[in-house]
Amino acid sequence: MPSGRTHDRITLWNLPTVTVLTLFFTKSSDLTLIVSGGYLFGGLMLSPDLDLNSLPFKRWGWLRWIWIPYQKLVRHRSIFSHGVLIGTTLRILYLGCWVIVLGGLGIVAIALLGYSIESWQDWASQVARSQFQYRQHYIALFFGLELGAISHVLSDWATSTAKKLLKNSQKSQDNRKLLPKKKKKTRR
Repeated sequence: MPSGRTHDRITLWNLPTVTVLTLFFTKSSDLTLIVSGGYLFGGLMLSPDLDLNSLPFKRWGWLRWIWIPYQKLVRHRSIFSHGVLIGTTLRILYLGCWVIVLGGLGIVAIALLGYSIESWQDWASQVARSQFQYRQHYIALFFGLELGAISHVLSDWATSTAKKLLKNSQKSQDNRKLLPKKKKKTRR
């Protein structure tokens, strides 16, 4: 498997291609910015390697503790961490659960301090409405996050395949050394 730094380089090298292709197909600077930002975040922060003590895990800084239960529950390179669509969806849902829990605790703390919760209820309804109003933007964000994960998974797959091919090639060369040498035919 490539190292964390190699994954980062691949993500950064592919960013211009992702940006240009997104702008070409969408003709929208808003969607291009969202897809490109999602791609960067998906490749650098929401990586399939969050199930390890990896560079993306360490990038979460003092918030990295939220990924420890994920690491215990999800096996590395399983369909739940490296699966196309499944891995990204699971990481988004997992992160969303933490946002809801921590946000809920924040709302309760604010209510205990005597502030009105009604404004929070209005905010929650606005968030729910925005999911319909800005549906294209949410889809673009998910697409960018998934592209970041796909870039990671493809580089893992390519490296593993190359190593297997090289190993098999070396084994066949070693096996040829064990076979008796063919006698050279002499001309008479």
